[in-house]
Order: sequence, then structure tokens, then C-alpha cells
Amino acid sequence: MFIQVIRGRVTNAEGLREQLDRWVSELAPGADGWLGSTGGVTDDGHLMLGARFASPEAARRNSARPEQDTWWQATSRHLDDVVFHDCPEVDVYKRGGSDAAGFVQVIQGRVTDKDAYRAEIARLDREGEPAGRASLIGGVVAWDGNHFTEFVYFTSEQQARQEELAPGHSVALEQRWSVSQDPTYLDLRQPWLVSPGT
Repeated sequence: MFIQVIRGRVTNAEGLREQLDRWVSELAPGADGWLGSTGGVTDDGHLMLGARFASPEAARRNSARPEQDTWWQATSRHLDDVVFHDCPEVDVYKRGGSDAAGFVQVIQGRVTDKDAYRAEIARLDREGEPAGRASLIGGVVAWDGNHFTEFVYFTSEQQARQEELAPGHSVALEQRWSVSQDPTYLDLRQPWLVSPGT
């Protein structure tokens, strides 16, 4: 899997949403290798979007389409300070992403020990969460070098906030954060979740 992550400050939320909906209806049918997208706008007006493709080649083919370039030129008018991360390495745990999620939390940061961080993700996928996090559906971690963007999918924000951390969960998090630098949290309270066929 390959993920392209886009983050930017939204200057026109209505116009941006129209463009995102237009991509799904008009461009998605011709996007060979597109697996789905997760996005949304934070409370402070920042877009966070992750577009999943089967491979880097599929993503490049999509970017090279004339209609994709036309769409992006129109979409970028509604954004400022846009940053892209092309992520050829992807880790998935539990059920991964889900279009059924009611709340998505995005975490961005850098790591000092990528192998240790990825080993914790693999352990989480292998052993699962400790009891008490029924709201957690799964997660996807996209890597651009040592920079990561993690999409964490929950059934609802209310349930996620209400659940108390089970014993061992905070220890597992500490092991990951001990090798990370300045993680930033972005809450997508009205996530935009689409995949082929939806």
C-alpha cells in the first residue's frame, strides 16, 4: 500500500467539500489502484487527508491524469500552506481503516527509532489492545522517512473519550512515544470516509 497525506489550512470549507465530493463522483471511477481516502477538517480549520493506493505506481498514474491536475488546481484555491507526504511504507493494525468510523484521530510526528516504533505497532496488531478499548476499530500508519502520520479509527468520539485506558495500555503508548518527537494530534469529528463503490 502507498498513502499520500495532504495537510493544509482551509480557506473555504464549503468549496473544499464540493471539490472532495466531485473527486469521488467524477474522478474516482478512473483512479486505477485507488483503495480509499480518509479526511476531514479539524476544529481549527486544517484539512487532513490520506489517499490510499495499491502502489506508488498507481498513485503516480493518478497524479499524471489531466483531469486530476485540473481538479487539484481548483481544489488548491480553497487551501493555504499545503504540505504533502508521500508514504511508501504503511503499517496496519487491528482492522485498519474503516468507512464505518464515527471519529478519526490523526497523529503526526517523527521518530528517533523507527524500528522500535514499528515493532510496537506489529505487537499491537499481533496481540491486540488490552480490554477496555471497544471503541477502537483499528489504525493505519503512513511513513515518509522518519515522519509518520497515524490514522486511528473509532466507533465514536463519545465512546472513545469515555473509555478508561485499560491496564498496560498507557505503558504500550509510552514505549511508542519514547522514540517519537513532538507528536501532534488532529481530531476529525466529522470524518470524510470513502472507498471504491461507496
